[in-house]
Amino acid sequence: MSEPIRNKKADFPVAPTPQNTPANNAPISSHAQQPGVASIKEENLDHAAAASLFAKNPGLVSMIQGKLGSLVGRSSGYIESLPAPVRRRVAGLKGIQKEHAKLEAEFQEEVLQLEKKYFQKFTPLYQRRANIVNGLEEPTDAEVEAGKGEDENEDAKNDSEQKKEDTAEESPMSGIPEFWLSAMKNQVSLAEMITERDEEALKHLTDIRMEYLDRPGFRLIFEFSENEFFTNKTITKTYYYQEESGYGGDFIYDHAEGDKIDWKADKDLTVRVESKKQRNKSTKQTRVVKITVPTESFFNFFSPPKPPTDDDDTVASDIEERLELDYQLGEDIKEKLIPRAIDWFTGEALQFEELGDEVDQDEFEGDEDDEEDDDDDDDDDRRSDNVDEDSDEDDGTSKPKKEAAECKQS
Repeated sequence: MSEPIRNKKADFPVAPTPQNTPANNAPISSHAQQPGVASIKEENLDHAAAASLFAKNPGLVSMIQGKLGSLVGRSSGYIESLPAPVRRRVAGLKGIQKEHAKLEAEFQEEVLQLEKKYFQKFTPLYQRRANIVNGLEEPTDAEVEAGKGEDENEDAKNDSEQKKEDTAEESPMSGIPEFWLSAMKNQVSLAEMITERDEEALKHLTDIRMEYLDRPGFRLIFEFSENEFFTNKTITKTYYYQEESGYGGDFIYDHAEGDKIDWKADKDLTVRVESKKQRNKSTKQTRVVKITVPTESFFNFFSPPKPPTDDDDTVASDIEERLELDYQLGEDIKEKLIPRAIDWFTGEALQFEELGDEVDQDEFEGDEDDEEDDDDDDDDDRRSDNVDEDSDEDDGTSKPKKEAAECKQS
């Protein structure tokens, strides 16, 4: 399923207007005198200063965005200036385009039905995979042979005796421990969300699967064995599309809803405990109090951001980016992780991701100096953040290896 198109107006180029053409040609003759005023040179734009200006004035950014938004789709007057027969032909083309849009919507609906048809065929394979991962079944010889590469088949010929020994001395380990955690840590977008504390809980993942809804949308289902963190056997997250399709017939993402996690006492991975010193204004005595504050965790994934309402003026400026990120994470699990879990577990899927990275890398050539400056600024920010010694974390919370502000879920 292709990505939905954002619910915003397209940026169509405005046709040139005949009214802008001068009535008389410019004087190009020997009588034309050269201007006496010196040529005006454009000043070099200081990008850093501009960025700083906008960062300090969010109201200015909002005003500019509002002004630009009001200009999108505004007629230049060119179409209205055309003769009536030409305007009639333009209207006719619009009618044909609407018929095309109807066919596109039908096409996307048939694609969805085809996806559902083959999903029913995939389901027994996913169940077979889950049984092997959790030690309920063993793969057949045919499955093992089909899964081996050419090099592995050649090595297997020389390892027949070793195989007999391995069979005689069966390992007490059943299934494939930490299968889903390992697969998720190899998937870049998911790995950035997983903290060291999360890993202890995600080791209990027994399966990740999905299902289609009766209405446009899908549900992700995470199954867990009994663990010390929460009582849920399954935790789900459901992605809903809008009933009406967008431009090109694509489904438009509407919102997502996640299950409430029933955390056991003092085991909530989405918060951390901090110790704060408080001073009494009257007695001047100090005391230490403990407070819980939100923290980075993969399990914030089940508390997705809420779309802004039309009359909400206080919504965070990055809400659209966070909604897009949340949707993309769901798509990555649905389209990449679940269908090819074994390739993510072994790391083989990374080679396909790296091919895309190599293509994108060319776009960033020549930016090394800017990145170094940004790193220096980040170091200064970290040093300034570490000055406060009045607070301390109580539970040994560890942050993700790679901080990503946009990965925060609320």
